[in-house]
Amino acid sequence: MIHARAYSLRTAVLGFVLAPLLVVILAAGWSGLRTLEAGMEARMEQDIELVARSIHLPLREAMAQGQRGDIQQALDSAFRIDQVYGAYVYDENGELVAASGPRSPSMDRRREAREATVTGTHGAYDDRDGEELYSFFMPLIDVGGRIRGLLQVTRQGSDFHADLARVRFRALVALGTVTLLLVAVVVVGHHRAVGRHVDRLAAAMVRVGRGERDLRVSGRGPRELQELARALNRMLEDMQRSATELEARRAEQAALRERLRQSEKLAAIGRLAAGVAHELGTPLGVVDGQAQRALRHVEPQSPPQRALVKIRREVARMDGIVRQLMDFGRHNPLRKRPEALGRLIQAAVAQVRADLEQSGTRLEGEDAPPGPVIPMDRARLEQALVNLLRNAVQATPGGRVRLSWREREDRVLELRVEDDGPGIDPEHRNRLFEPFFTTKSVGQGTGLGLSVAHGAVTEHGGEISVEDSPLGGACFVLEIPMDPA
Repeated sequence: MIHARAYSLRTAVLGFVLAPLLVVILAAGWSGLRTLEAGMEARMEQDIELVARSIHLPLREAMAQGQRGDIQQALDSAFRIDQVYGAYVYDENGELVAASGPRSPSMDRRREAREATVTGTHGAYDDRDGEELYSFFMPLIDVGGRIRGLLQVTRQGSDFHADLARVRFRALVALGTVTLLLVAVVVVGHHRAVGRHVDRLAAAMVRVGRGERDLRVSGRGPRELQELARALNRMLEDMQRSATELEARRAEQAALRERLRQSEKLAAIGRLAAGVAHELGTPLGVVDGQAQRALRHVEPQSPPQRALVKIRREVARMDGIVRQLMDFGRHNPLRKRPEALGRLIQAAVAQVRADLEQSGTRLEGEDAPPGPVIPMDRARLEQALVNLLRNAVQATPGGRVRLSWREREDRVLELRVEDDGPGIDPEHRNRLFEPFFTTKSVGQGTGLGLSVAHGAVTEHGGEISVEDSPLGGACFVLEIPMDPA
């Protein structure tokens, strides 16, 4: 598709506004010039007529008395006027009586003089031998009304043309000056009033196209351009808002995909863990039972007795691991019912009381107020809280563990478990809640405690996270919605 070449706003103003205006001005100027030229020509003709009338009376008297000297004197006085080319007097027969100046090229024949005498006062142009002359004719009539002769006063046509040419030149110079001034006024006025503001808007759009989406255009100039600038700013704000929303949606989708991937992985591991725990549970029960029977038939403090006790202790540890696997792989639906937060905390603290006494760790916050009543599956949340408390106790033997809670304005219950231990390496925080990931030495942990806690909290619609504690160690934060979903 072929597009016509675009023209600028300045070109449009010059072409559609100034050009018609100049055409009107030139037409009016040309008409006025023609009128002026006609007026000047008439005025110059009147000047010759006035000269003729000024000497008409003395010539008439001199013709009546036949005084040729007076006639010549009157003609000479007229000839001395700059505008007069020549002055001539003819008798009633058309014969030249007197002349002042070049010989008249118009009255060489009597017939022409008689015709001029009969026609009376008039003016006429005559071209003789390539020279244009203007002649004014006035009959010389005595007091009785008889025509005594004819007066002819001439002026060169070039005088008319020279004066008219000077007038035309000055008029054209004036029109040209007015045209240039109008063009300059329009160009400068367009730039000051419109052009610079349009250029600023165009420059702003170029910068926006290069990526400066936070740029805003100042609203200066005419009202229409200010409206355009405001509309442009609104468009940029909408674009920035849309880009921000799109980026947020992309981040949310990425987070959802990651959570889905993590959930799928946890589900697969959970199924595997549940299967392994189920298969190991029965053999471990048989081994423990047989060891217990064997202890009845050995001597106390004998090597076989010590070996059987050690076997039962290791079986108990393996049974604990199996229970953790079963807790992690459990997919039973939540059994929510209103429970007081105080009962949940008391039950969890009761389960870790032996760990606290054995390690000499001091627990702070167990005597906090009862707290609100919220819908929960207490067994699942209790297991999660127990796992967090045990991890804190193991991280700071002989130190401090703080348990606290608060009710936020957005109807979310926030539980915090803090310790003054060494804390958690930032490199490990992204993997803390992965199954079987642990920073403990071999035999000290399975890496399932935090995964179980993570699963219990997320199934309640909440979140679990880790941050630095003011005590100097780690702080695990449980956020649980207080209103049922």
